[in-house]
Amino acid sequence: MPRSADSTRISRRTLFRIGTGVSLAVTTGPLLTACGSGTTAEKATAKSRSLLPTTTVTDLGIKPAYPGTAQGVPQGFVHYPADPVRSVEGTPLKGAKKISASVETFSPPAPARGENAAWRAIEERLGTQVDVQAVASDDWPTKFATMVASDSLTDIFMYPETGGVAHKASFLAAKCADLTPFLSGDKVKDYPNLAAIPATAWQQAIHGDKLYGIPIARAGSGGTGYYRHDLFAKAGVDSLDEITDADRFFELCKELTRPKEKQYAISADITILLAMSYGAPCYWKMDSAKGTFTLDLETDEYREAVAMAAKLYAAGCFYPGTVQMSGAQKTQYTDLFKNGRAAYVYDGWPSYLTPGTGYLDAMAAIDPSYDVRPMIPFGTSAVTWNNNATLSECFIKKADDSRVKEILRLADWAAAPFGTQEYALINYGVEGTDFTRDAKGEPVLTDQGAQDVAVPWKFLASATPALYSAAHPDGVKYLHEAYQKIIPKLVADPTASYSSPTWDSKGSGSLLTLKGDWIKDIVTGRKSMKTYDDLVKEYLAKGGEQSRSEFEEAAQKGSDK
Repeated sequence: MPRSADSTRISRRTLFRIGTGVSLAVTTGPLLTACGSGTTAEKATAKSRSLLPTTTVTDLGIKPAYPGTAQGVPQGFVHYPADPVRSVEGTPLKGAKKISASVETFSPPAPARGENAAWRAIEERLGTQVDVQAVASDDWPTKFATMVASDSLTDIFMYPETGGVAHKASFLAAKCADLTPFLSGDKVKDYPNLAAIPATAWQQAIHGDKLYGIPIARAGSGGTGYYRHDLFAKAGVDSLDEITDADRFFELCKELTRPKEKQYAISADITILLAMSYGAPCYWKMDSAKGTFTLDLETDEYREAVAMAAKLYAAGCFYPGTVQMSGAQKTQYTDLFKNGRAAYVYDGWPSYLTPGTGYLDAMAAIDPSYDVRPMIPFGTSAVTWNNNATLSECFIKKADDSRVKEILRLADWAAAPFGTQEYALINYGVEGTDFTRDAKGEPVLTDQGAQDVAVPWKFLASATPALYSAAHPDGVKYLHEAYQKIIPKLVADPTASYSSPTWDSKGSGSLLTLKGDWIKDIVTGRKSMKTYDDLVKEYLAKGGEQSRSEFEEAAQKGSDK
């Protein structure tokens, strides 16, 4: 079966790191020498909204079964268009010299150009050769650091989602093209597919007073995992609306936990679901009137979420050993859920509809009675975190204006939406070789096609991906309904409008690891809940307080403008 634009395992991976703190930021000594120490060149700044590209979605005449919304609910499709349309006319890179690109991948290595019909067809449509270096996601941060240190960056490259260099602003100023003259405001209309990227994604591409990044957009929130609707219903909860508060959820989890049957309520992680359900912020919340920032760990809501997770663990509701599992062991605890050993698992929604390996296909193959659906935060205080506006960004290496425009045309082509010829080539390859059509006209990958389309073109740029599955129309419906419920509760990320050098350096690295490891210890009882205040104190001392000061400084600068 074909892959859809949102069928990768990326968002769930990113969200997992937020929850468990297993990532490490990569620092590169040679870069710091070349770009400055970061103490003088990098300052807290307010990001000017005037730099944002004007978001304009072109109507290509592709009608979804479930319409998207202006708030950000993705479009849902249960059929692939019989006659895909072109979103980019002609050969946009005809006459351009070869372009080099480097991105991470979550798939096995794809066949080289000579053995890859899809790759050759894409280059023919583009009009030039594109050398794509795809690096396994676990190895990409190290590879990226090596490229930076050796000054061997490709023409366009994906920034590691777990953090790249220690002083990002200095790195961008020294090595990357300023895209403001090409993309800000109405200038982005020269690249219609890039113009479809939402403003929330572009805002994260602003660094200092310039627009540097090309977003790989996602749907705002990656969701809060999956649950077995059939098991919940047997336990007396036929609708998630019936879970009115955390106490009701606790009782449900106890009912779902049946060790003699090797069935538990939870596999691995529950903190993020609980934190959203209590109404806790994602990292920071801001008092706009005062311009002050409060850390998530400092709120009563986050504290209560951690305490409830510990209570659930003490009640035996977690599948044994899964809380301690790290990112490298993720397949183990998700497989436990897929095999019927747990009623809930935390994972990103993009993996719900993935053909073959996604939750619907994988669980239907194990037992067709398993009814897996997207989980949403529960209770009257529930919020949704804006933690998945983008997977990451791509940057263009410094070059003259004509070269930058060429590379932007490549990114625009790669960002083609669902239902277009460009999208079909990227995701399905060449008809007859890489895919065929079934009796209903739906594209189905061949064995060769499953390998050919592993080249991660879609990580060069992307607007919000669509939801698509012909095999599971009910799954599209469930996922679309879940987005309809959570997107209106989306809480804006207050830090998206400001930059903090300390947070850029430590927020997704050392601080995330500190937080995740400590919370694991509290949940599993290795540390008492009484140590929670010590966690807050250490987190603030090791960069949290400095980040707060920088955000507040940036907010003050913004109010002075």
